[in-house]
Amino acid sequence: MTDQAVEPRRLTPDELRTLFLFESLTDEQLQWLSEAGYVESWHDGIVFNEGDEATCCYVLLSGEIRLCKLSHGELVEINRTSQRGVYSGAFNAFFGAADHKSYTATMQVTQPAEFFVIGADTMATMMNTWFPMAVHLIEGFVMGMRRTNETLGERERLLALGSLSAGLTHELNNPAAAAVRAAATLRQRVSGMRSKLAMLADGTLDATKLHQIVALQDDAVERLDKNKDKDVPPMELSDREDALTDWLDDHDVQASWDIAPVLAAAGLDVPWMENVLTAVGPKYLEGAVRWLMYTIDTESLMNEIDDSVTRISTLVGAAKQYSQIDRAPYQTVDLRELLKSTLVMMSGKLQGYEVVKDFDPELPPIPAYAAELNQVWTNIIDNAVSAMGGSGTLTLRTRRDGAYAVVEIGDTGPGIPEEIRRRIFEPFFTTKPIGEGTGLGLDISWRIVVKKHHGDLRVESEPGRTVFKIVLPLDPERELESDPALLS
Repeated sequence: MTDQAVEPRRLTPDELRTLFLFESLTDEQLQWLSEAGYVESWHDGIVFNEGDEATCCYVLLSGEIRLCKLSHGELVEINRTSQRGVYSGAFNAFFGAADHKSYTATMQVTQPAEFFVIGADTMATMMNTWFPMAVHLIEGFVMGMRRTNETLGERERLLALGSLSAGLTHELNNPAAAAVRAAATLRQRVSGMRSKLAMLADGTLDATKLHQIVALQDDAVERLDKNKDKDVPPMELSDREDALTDWLDDHDVQASWDIAPVLAAAGLDVPWMENVLTAVGPKYLEGAVRWLMYTIDTESLMNEIDDSVTRISTLVGAAKQYSQIDRAPYQTVDLRELLKSTLVMMSGKLQGYEVVKDFDPELPPIPAYAAELNQVWTNIIDNAVSAMGGSGTLTLRTRRDGAYAVVEIGDTGPGIPEEIRRRIFEPFFTTKPIGEGTGLGLDISWRIVVKKHHGDLRVESEPGRTVFKIVLPLDPERELESDPALLS
């Protein structure tokens, strides 16, 4: 509670001159300030809260105060002082911009204190009247820094997008090229099947044998489907090929070395080939064998095309999920899906690294700006890859911590020295060589997580282990209702 007299106490010009903030003012200015400001006393408690309307500037005359910022639902002390003359509150009200109208921290009295208080409007009038040039210079500097942040931030996003696009193009090229090759080979196999079909159906092969060949053909395709996902030991496959090659040679089938691997890969063996011989007889054996080989080859090629097209579809789906095309900016999202899509988009950069995913299946979806969270993952993963320098383990973990969702992104790099760790979220701070980083990636990530999602972003680091923790509220609306200071 405050100890305010009915008529506020004023400071004389001489008393004001003892405060370093006002020591260079003229006698007339000190007199004006003496009449405009007043003294306010506090025994203890909170003077103002982060996010409250900034109505006053407080200059400490005596006592002790501490400043706190809200982080993960808790007040974190950022400064504690008893230095006479320090100030806090609406000291930047002279800018006049709407985004300077709220307190940026919480100020609490820890020992009985006295303040010289200046109203925000009074501060604005004083600064603009007495120091117009300084106001213009400071405002120009602030606006310039803001524009620089925005411009370089956009460039950072474009560079990241360009890098991801190059990786995605490479990833798309592989299955696309495989599908083109398979389609060209498939055309040749279909042509061969047509010629063999004419040989088999020239009238000398009765209908019963044709039906038997078709049944064998169906059985071969079924065996291929069953064997395509099996991991057959190389030695076993080699022995099967050798046995089939010997059998084909014994029955005068030409180019057995070319046919045997196709039959063996489909799971066919010598007893099965005996059934073919029984069905068609020695005269039509080679035509039937090649017909079966073309059938198996054709089926394998269609499987390859299907796998390639599925891979392309998966990559395109991941790209849409990553960019959030055709989706509302703010929506309920599954953090695990966002992380997976980011990994797909960055797969080109992750070559040579072990990626460990430990996702909590019980983690509920949360309301969030999905595309911007994807940018956070991208920035942190990109830094982790850069830190590991070619090899290492990237670990992505999700879990629930009470009313919060926690995403952890860890790497096995050399770690972040303590003197650097304190600065990594500062704008323009980077340890990368000139031209390789703007120093805005983690600053942008911090603003997305803390300012836009009312969460928290922190880092723990030691040699061989660095972990970034992104903490997001499961229910942002309830978080805002329970603590209005989060609205700042």
